Amino acid sequence: MFRFFSILFFTFLAWQPSANAIPIAKTVQLSGKITDETNSQLLQGASVYFPELKKGVVTNDKGIYQISITPGTYIVEVSYIGYSLLTLTLTIEKNTEKDFALNHAVVENTNVTVTSFLRTTSSKKTPTPISIIKKEDFFKGVSTNFIDALSKTPGVTQLSTGPAISKPIIRGLGYNRVVVLNDGVKQEGQQWGDEHGIEIDEYNVTRTEVLKVPASIIYGSEALSGVINIISNLPVAEGAIRGNVFSNYQSNNNLQGYHFDLAGNNNGLVWGLNASSKKASDYKNKYDGYVYNSKYNELNGGGFLGIEKEWGYSHLIINKFSQKLGMIEGERNASGAFVKPVNINGNVEEAVATDADFNATTPNVPYQYIQHTKYILDNSINWGTGKLKANIAYQRNQRQEFGNVIDPTEKSLYFDLGTLNYSFQYLLPETNNWKHTIGVNGLQQENKNKGVEALIPEYKSVEVGLFFYTQKHIDKFNWSGGARIDKKGIEFNGLQKNYGDIAGSIGMTYEATDDLIFKFNIARGYRAPNLSELGSNGAHEGTNRYEYGNTNLASEKSLQFDAGLEWSNEHISFTGNAFYNNVTNYIFYQKLIGAHGADSILTGPEGKEYFAFAYNQQDAKLIGAEFNLDIHPHPLDGLHIENTVSIVNGTFKKALAGSINLPTIPSMRWITELRYELQKNNDQFSNTYASLQFDNVATQNNPFTGYNTETKTPGYTLINLGAGTHVNKKGKQLFSIALVAQNLTDVAYQNHLSRLKYTAQNVLTGRTGVYNMGRNFSVKINIPLQFDK
Repeated sequence: MFRFFSILFFTFLAWQPSANAIPIAKTVQLSGKITDETNSQLLQGASVYFPELKKGVVTNDKGIYQISITPGTYIVEVSYIGYSLLTLTLTIEKNTEKDFALNHAVVENTNVTVTSFLRTTSSKKTPTPISIIKKEDFFKGVSTNFIDALSKTPGVTQLSTGPAISKPIIRGLGYNRVVVLNDGVKQEGQQWGDEHGIEIDEYNVTRTEVLKVPASIIYGSEALSGVINIISNLPVAEGAIRGNVFSNYQSNNNLQGYHFDLAGNNNGLVWGLNASSKKASDYKNKYDGYVYNSKYNELNGGGFLGIEKEWGYSHLIINKFSQKLGMIEGERNASGAFVKPVNINGNVEEAVATDADFNATTPNVPYQYIQHTKYILDNSINWGTGKLKANIAYQRNQRQEFGNVIDPTEKSLYFDLGTLNYSFQYLLPETNNWKHTIGVNGLQQENKNKGVEALIPEYKSVEVGLFFYTQKHIDKFNWSGGARIDKKGIEFNGLQKNYGDIAGSIGMTYEATDDLIFKFNIARGYRAPNLSELGSNGAHEGTNRYEYGNTNLASEKSLQFDAGLEWSNEHISFTGNAFYNNVTNYIFYQKLIGAHGADSILTGPEGKEYFAFAYNQQDAKLIGAEFNLDIHPHPLDGLHIENTVSIVNGTFKKALAGSINLPTIPSMRWITELRYELQKNNDQFSNTYASLQFDNVATQNNPFTGYNTETKTPGYTLINLGAGTHVNKKGKQLFSIALVAQNLTDVAYQNHLSRLKYTAQNVLTGRTGVYNMGRNFSVKINIPLQFDK
């Protein structure tokens, strides 16, 4: 497959479009200087970047830049290390001179660039609720995996199985109802599984956009609740070589993380390399002590090579994710000590876990070994005054589970999933403030089972969809919307299932004043059943379930209404969003009842008993809201008092087994943060900050109690501290450092969406399940690399 993409890529490079081949628009020059806003000092090495073009330039030793682009209206980002990002919209029809002044302090920038809607646009002009998380935000926080880092975003939570496995939940809906994009490619792993995370190197993430609405128009089936758009590789500006060396240490589980990346641009030839490693031993908390087999390690790497010219760009991207992680079963003896399975003369027996077991970073049986490899060919060609985008990718997800103590090399489960993704879009030239996009995207997929057991059958799947998306600006209104039609076929166990549906949306923003914006959006999404729901026939370890699929399942359909407003002045910023989501044919699993009215129980090959479950459907609804209030009173410019509240309630239309509540609905969360950003910088230190955060999670009194699926979960409050600064020498940043204390008071708690809450009971204490991580101190250091001409 790599050879195929290499031949395709270099063939494309050899065929550089000419005026006779493609009607390429003329180019114009944008030039000017970039200075410090406070003292008018010229900034050498500052960057001017056009996200839609993936093209940029850096200033010379006189602070002057010059770049050739095709005429049009663009969002441009102007940046320099140690300064706040400047984002603005420019219309460039002819040779233009434009100077920029950057602020040395960290200030609010509400006009954030959004790339998830095919054309780069402003967050102010998008009618859908969207959150932007930058690399600097990840750096200031502490997390055990990428989704854990996102879980403090309003409306986003995680279904976790220990520190290494987290699945995103957006507004109460998760699994493959959430589409994860990485560098324009829909991530395809085993999204259907409780204990399957996403295969993304968190250290290589540059920025993330979270769309909290059905986004099936652009991204197809499965974007029922939203999209997480992860951007990893960003080519640097012309003439620049930039990179980072990063390290992270966390005290609770002795996590050690390291990362290196470097990228360059020489006359339009762009390249980049990255590598990361992460290893952690067992984590601990006040109630459980060290949690046996919660250890994990990762080794990731990749790179890109491409060309950027006046006709557009072409990039070949390769990424490899590799992770080994222990599976936490929570078994303990009568003394409350964790036990592990061991091989004694060919028999499986239990032994007490030792300090050496807790401190090791290599998982013991049972454990998972996941490898995910991606090859991406990403192209954009200026065609007349329009733009043709083509993204072709192949990804292979190999997930192996080792659970036999007698034969540790035996692959109990081995899913080998290959996916060919494609996406072609034509962005028509803007006419009378109309921006039209037409496109086709889809995939071909095949899963093979190579283990001794199989939870889901082998299958082949084909998807294809056509869509039209448009945007219109009228005075103070910005409208957007479109429609899509899809077809999906799945072949398994000699059956052929076909699904097809349509999606649509319409939304608008109204800029009442420069400080007040109203937003409204209606979106219809859908999701075809996945293979677990259609064809399961096996014991699901860790859930005590034997699952049966249901081949009669219909597609889920979602109709969601969103309303929001944004208001800000020099002292206060407020954002509020409320939603109502009606889901038809919501898919869930229900316990089966035996012939005499008792639970249906099956005995597995190892003698373990499982409750029998089967998938079913019923209509449901979700209602919720997110609010953010940031008070930054002047003249105390650096002080921020920020409050974020997320609320969601999900119910069935009819009660099921005595419970009307949907499963995996998060508790209400209220995060209060006091943050002070030092406004006065000097030659040694800049962007210095300190923060105190209260993470309040309410009691979940409305769980899905049907079939003993969930229980009530007490609330808790975590106190977190943070501080950081940039260390400089002669005006250049040497390194940045961030210190974080998480769960400072060492609260013992269980999150409602932690699957470890339902592991074995500790007979010594009477507590059921395993608790979340206790007190944790983190140190992060990042050294920027800069080798410009």
